[in-house]
Amino acid sequence: MKRCIELASKAMGSVSPNPMVGCVIVYEGNIIGEGYHEKYGKAHAEVNAIASVKDKSLLAKSTLYVNLEPCAHFGKTPPCSNLIVEHKIPKVVIGCVDTFSEVSGKGIEKMQKAGIEVVVGVLEKGSRELNKKFFTFHEKKRPYIVLKWAESQDGFIAPKNQIAPFWMTSSESKKLVHQWRSEEDAILVGRITAEKDNPSLTTREVVGKNPIRIVTDKELKLSKELNLYNNEAQTLIFNNIKSEKIDSNNFIKINFNNLIESILQELYKQKIQSIIIEGGSRTLQSFIDANMWDEARIFTANKILIDGIKSPTIKGKIVTETEIGGDKLEIIINA
Repeated sequence: MKRCIELASKAMGSVSPNPMVGCVIVYEGNIIGEGYHEKYGKAHAEVNAIASVKDKSLLAKSTLYVNLEPCAHFGKTPPCSNLIVEHKIPKVVIGCVDTFSEVSGKGIEKMQKAGIEVVVGVLEKGSRELNKKFFTFHEKKRPYIVLKWAESQDGFIAPKNQIAPFWMTSSESKKLVHQWRSEEDAILVGRITAEKDNPSLTTREVVGKNPIRIVTDKELKLSKELNLYNNEAQTLIFNNIKSEKIDSNNFIKINFNNLIESILQELYKQKIQSIIIEGGSRTLQSFIDANMWDEARIFTANKILIDGIKSPTIKGKIVTETEIGGDKLEIIINA
């Protein structure tokens, strides 16, 4: 099962809105086949693992391990539970049940009805952790929310009268942030951050897909010359004036009276499973105050500003503390 999770994680950022799945087939204590779901719309892990087995006659005497319940419905590909039944694999070991309504227990039921021995809950915690974004989306009807900011040693997120774009952390930290962007579906900033920093919100420092860019611009005051409006990535502009699509820019009219809830409802509708909030202090604090966050990634840079815009205040459980290029990085979860 550890190997399944290891294989599955190779597809980080490539399979959304599908979950990450790895599969291993074992005959008499030896791995005879393995595979993972490599890209959205492509073959699932079980299909790739079964295809990799050279002697298919061994499948009828083997055990199949998979970190997530095999699907039972027709989507982009046929049901994996059907394929397992077809090949008469006698035993299947599953990390965790798929709580997505189209699957939820149906794959297990189908295999059991065919006489297959099914074991569920092996490394369940690790299997759920791997696909926490997928589970959050389907169970809470909203994306998995990551807050990210950098602050000075004296607790400021930016200089007080910032004129030019300001980068707080080291080049190593910047590269890591771009890696994170490639792993999430979307990234959000507020109007003031878009105006002052003119960010591109792309993954230009690493190899990886650009996230969907999102900006809140209530009265559509932002200049169309900003980097956010280029065609390097799809951009959603939440506003209270119009809904209109122009090239890669999608203007979406939402209710600003209950902004956080309106944003999350729209993201769920757009099938966005995970989002990084990289806005300014006010935008970040609004998600914290609404208790709508799952994880916070906070850099403390080797800088002292003396005065400036105060960092957001947050309470949670620190799960890791590391050093990146002279910056301290804390990962906090909303526990």
